[in-house]
Amino acid sequence: MTPSSSTTPSAAPGAGAAAAARDERTLMVPVAGLELRVSVRPALGFPPAASSAPDRPPLLLCNGIGAPIEMWTPFRDPLGRPTIAFDAPGVGESSVPLIPPTMGGVARAVLGVLDHLGVPTVDVLGVSWGGALAQELAHRGGDRVRRLVLCATMAGGAPVPGDPRVLAILATPLRYWSPSYLDRVAPKLYGPDVAGNPEMMAHQRRARFTRAPSSRGYVWQMLALRRFASVLWLHRLRQPTLVLTGGSDPIVPVANGRILASRIPDARLEVVEGGHLFLLTHAAAMADRINDFLDSPAGPPSGQTKSR
Repeated sequence: MTPSSSTTPSAAPGAGAAAAARDERTLMVPVAGLELRVSVRPALGFPPAASSAPDRPPLLLCNGIGAPIEMWTPFRDPLGRPTIAFDAPGVGESSVPLIPPTMGGVARAVLGVLDHLGVPTVDVLGVSWGGALAQELAHRGGDRVRRLVLCATMAGGAPVPGDPRVLAILATPLRYWSPSYLDRVAPKLYGPDVAGNPEMMAHQRRARFTRAPSSRGYVWQMLALRRFASVLWLHRLRQPTLVLTGGSDPIVPVANGRILASRIPDARLEVVEGGHLFLLTHAAAMADRINDFLDSPAGPPSGQTKSR
């Protein structure tokens, strides 16, 4: 996969999405005794000269707990840049580890996927559980991770918990197995941006119920956080970092974003409109914001907070 440089996407959104679906490459990658399902999408709508410059590495997407590759579609379509997504161990079509992995072990497996693909450098975006993995990848990957985007997530070892009633729903994968249960809990988990949007709910059902996580895989993902204490080393991260948090997220309160931005030296916090799935419900605006950050000539000013 060849990194490409930054310009503003010029293709029409519908044409870009269709081209992405046609050109997306999905493969099973053997790594660390597992088989991980991986999806690679090329850049769309950028001029030919942009395809060979070294300053636009692919964006590695790390998903939330239980979520398969297909959950990214509403965000990937307007993003335009080259992306790599994967089913975490125990999720979708990826195999389930025999014993619960640590977050460090999952990060090593993902770095092995990049080795397999021949990708030397990436930008990394993580949402929720995937935000913890993204922190681990930045820590372990060093210069291999150029920039970091943390969405709706928290620092390991210093979490500010959300609504206990909402967290109880997350304790099981039932929302990935039962359409009626998803309909019942979506308003509490994701708010009206998802539950009140028939098109978004239809996407959620397709993505969740086509490739639901196994019960063991889901529990293994939860247990991967058992020794995750990024608060102890976030101050060592050198990647320019954008921290995005939803102003009405009942799962990950805004205070968690403030902690992350205060601990990472070159980080900026932005409080954005929406709940836990703001990347999907406000996909076009978030894609523009993230592209601007990843393509900017310098990292964001440290310690700044902005509300949108």
